Amino acid sequence: ALWTFVYTEGVEPTNNLAERDLRHAVIWRKTSFGTQSEDGSRFVERILTAVMSLRKQERNVLDALTASLEAHLHGAPAPSLLPGT
Repeated sequence: ALWTFVYTEGVEPTNNLAERDLRHAVIWRKTSFGTQSEDGSRFVERILTAVMSLRKQERNVLDALTASLEAHLHGAPAPSLLPGT
C-alpha cells in the first residue's frame, strides 16, 4: 500500500492535504489546552471530523448538525456524513 501512488494515477505521494486539514484542530488544542475529560476529547474529535467532512463536501455545517440533533431528539437514525447521501 505504501507504493500505491506509483501504480495508481491520481493518488498523491504525500499526506500534505491531510496534514493541512488537521492543522486547525491541532492549533485549537494547543491554544485551548485541550479538554478536561475523555468525554470532552471524544466530543472534540467527533465534531471536528464532522465539520471538516461537511466542509470538504461543500455542505452547510449548521444545517447538517441541526438535522443530526433533531434526528437524535426524535429517535431517528443520524444523517450520513458520507458524500452523496
